[in-house]
Amino acid sequence: MNSRTRLGLSIGLPILLLLAVVGAFLIQQQRNNASSATTSHGSQKLTPMTLALDWTPNTNHTGIYVALQNHWYEDQGIDLKLQPYSSNVSPDVLVSSGKADVGISSTESIVADAAVNQPVVSIAAIMQHNTSALVTLKNSGITRPRDLDGKVYGGFGAPYEGAVVSEILKKDGGQGKFKNVTLDVNAMQALESHRVDFAWVFEGWEVIQAQRQGIQLNVFPITDYGVADYYTPNIITSPNEIKQKSDLLRRFMAATKKGYEYARTHVQESAQDLLAKAPKGTFPDPGLVLASQEYLSPRYADTGRPWGMQDAAAWHGYPAFILNSGGVQDASGKTVKSLNFDAMYTNQFLS
Repeated sequence: MNSRTRLGLSIGLPILLLLAVVGAFLIQQQRNNASSATTSHGSQKLTPMTLALDWTPNTNHTGIYVALQNHWYEDQGIDLKLQPYSSNVSPDVLVSSGKADVGISSTESIVADAAVNQPVVSIAAIMQHNTSALVTLKNSGITRPRDLDGKVYGGFGAPYEGAVVSEILKKDGGQGKFKNVTLDVNAMQALESHRVDFAWVFEGWEVIQAQRQGIQLNVFPITDYGVADYYTPNIITSPNEIKQKSDLLRRFMAATKKGYEYARTHVQESAQDLLAKAPKGTFPDPGLVLASQEYLSPRYADTGRPWGMQDAAAWHGYPAFILNSGGVQDASGKTVKSLNFDAMYTNQFLS
């Protein structure tokens, strides 16, 4: 090897080695940058948040499960955990005591909470109109609510139930007298086994479930018999949460609203999201979920109206009906005659 060749190698090899090292470094940097770009969402610090469910997962909850399945809470910087329903403690108690940030409740429970000075606040109406009804078996011979006088009602143990059901019977010309028992089984099971004569259920779930099982029912929508229309279920939080975590609630509602707005126009997709995200074994009949979703999706909100919005008329109508029926008591057991209905709801987190 001559001197010129040795000189070329002594200069060229180090330069080639240097270029290779620099090139490898630049390639690795590009990979790191790409990796950080795709995992920045995953490494984002999320704020823990707890939502207490009012029952086992169902299509009243679809918008929440859609938002979970599509990571829309994470997009808002929230790590949302769902607290399963327990018969030992209500979502209202968990929320008012600060053990849950938000929960699913009902207008009746919100009124009852205010009466015992443990207030919660509705921050969204999941359903724009009431979809509940009193039901009996078709072969019972009962054809209208006034026929329920003297019959056995299977309820869920709420203090307002008896008074409200009694008013429905009276509005239809009955005396409003019946036997009230608290169920420890599914309402449809209690009806089929003749443990009770009638029950109060949701048309969008239990009535559809009965149809799929071949059970024929008489259905009496409660708003057809003197009960003012009202929102149910509701998403609730506590006054303290509103004071201390308003930004968190605003971000939570942004993702939740997105979920329900999606469910309004994507029936099958949103039903699939609920099926996919709910705990395994929740739905023995997946077809029930789709059938229920077909019923509820157009009912989450009226055409042209944003999901979740609440009006004073609804919050003064039905709550006043409950009070007038004598179905609301304070912590000492005294009947409550008046409450501040305007303090029970807000739209401030929906904008």
